[in-house]
Amino acid sequence: MKTLRILTGVTALAVAITLFTGCKTTCGTSSEKLTPEEAHRIALDAYEYGYSLVTMEYTRRVMTNVREPNFGHAPMGWLLKSRTYPDASYKVVTAPNADTLYTTAWIDVSKEPYILSLPDADGRYYLMPMLDGWTDVFQVPGKRTTGTGPQKYAITGPGWTGTLPEGVVEYKSPTAMVWILGRIYCTGTPEDYDAVHKMQDEISLVPLSSYGQSYSPPAGEVDPTIDMVTPVRDQVNALNTEEFFNVLAKLMKDNPPTAADAPIVADMARLGIVPGQPFDASQLSPEVQQAIEDVPNEGFSQIMGWLKKGIWKGKNKYSHGWLYTTNTGLYGTDYLQRAFITAIGLGANRPQDAIYPTSEGPGPFRSYDGTHKYVMHFKKGELPPVKGFWSLTMYDAQYFFVANPLNRYTLSARDSLKPNEDGSIDLYIQHESPGADKESNWLPAPSGKFILMMRLYWPTETPPSILDGTWEVPEAKEQIF
Repeated sequence: MKTLRILTGVTALAVAITLFTGCKTTCGTSSEKLTPEEAHRIALDAYEYGYSLVTMEYTRRVMTNVREPNFGHAPMGWLLKSRTYPDASYKVVTAPNADTLYTTAWIDVSKEPYILSLPDADGRYYLMPMLDGWTDVFQVPGKRTTGTGPQKYAITGPGWTGTLPEGVVEYKSPTAMVWILGRIYCTGTPEDYDAVHKMQDEISLVPLSSYGQSYSPPAGEVDPTIDMVTPVRDQVNALNTEEFFNVLAKLMKDNPPTAADAPIVADMARLGIVPGQPFDASQLSPEVQQAIEDVPNEGFSQIMGWLKKGIWKGKNKYSHGWLYTTNTGLYGTDYLQRAFITAIGLGANRPQDAIYPTSEGPGPFRSYDGTHKYVMHFKKGELPPVKGFWSLTMYDAQYFFVANPLNRYTLSARDSLKPNEDGSIDLYIQHESPGADKESNWLPAPSGKFILMMRLYWPTETPPSILDGTWEVPEAKEQIF
């Protein structure tokens, strides 16, 4: 990210406070002094900077625009509990998983805190990441970090001060918008479904003012103007320059930038993008208006172009046909990486919690195809090194599950994988069954193009580890007969 200067410490904080609280009608008046080239650069940087916040807001609108919980939606302040894994008929959200059941909620902590109570998980793997409006995972209680005993947390807003009930730990959110994106491991058997459902039903989320009382969240209010059909990314990408910066400026009032963001916030103010104030493009010169007109298209192209550039700069990694990143969940001032992860995997965990290697083919210029057969070979003792769990998921070319005779969409450690005589394990990835003796290790593929995704939850931090590159995902190697 290119900025005019780097401000740190007291200076950055002072600038940030001035911009957030001291700007009235005069902020942004220096925009008339901007050249079209300066304005274009600032607007492009601002688009990449604000893409995550705007996308989070549009996602929140769509997911909460219902009166009561239904599949994939719940009003603000409600817990949404997924009860079963989707099957191949599910076409709502891309890249579904069959490893964890979600327990999620959107809350607004601008007025008062919310208290999240977690029951005894009895050793079960789970995590409850909490994302702020900028997609940073600011806290993540769960088995890795806080254990599996009973826990209570107060999620407080950026300006809140007060007294909390005894035994409640404060988690301060940097923003008013919070997305709780909990995941609970489940094997998918009827017995394990029942156990996870019991745990889900014992999780509670209440405003501080209702803590310790009988509480039912109010029904949601449905806004008929919200587009519930068009994918969120398409809605955000359809915003023109003025619309995008208007939404961004409004959101920045209750979801303030950090002190480290002061340089880019100062640049944005020069263009008239100020927290809490409308962005009025008509106040800019005709030349500047023209210079920033196509910024949304240019900005999104740069965001998606980061896929390849990020590999070259070491932010994203590519090996044996697998693409992944260990730069998720906490972004600092790496705005382009944050925007890229928002675009392709909104809600990503911290790398210590999960890594998602994805492969569209055995090489950069080849795609997987069900007319071929592939094998992933793991040497003895070299299955994915994790403390949580690992899985290999099959998707079609649109990132949906693939219908197959076994209704099997993943292979993982919970399956009875059959080892070879030397203790190694082969996973067979193909359209037709490899035979009864190998079917336990078969991941059914479609007849056409497909995509593979691994999930490594709680990867080990000491070698061998995917985090430091001392363990790599093996190639899904095409078999030539």
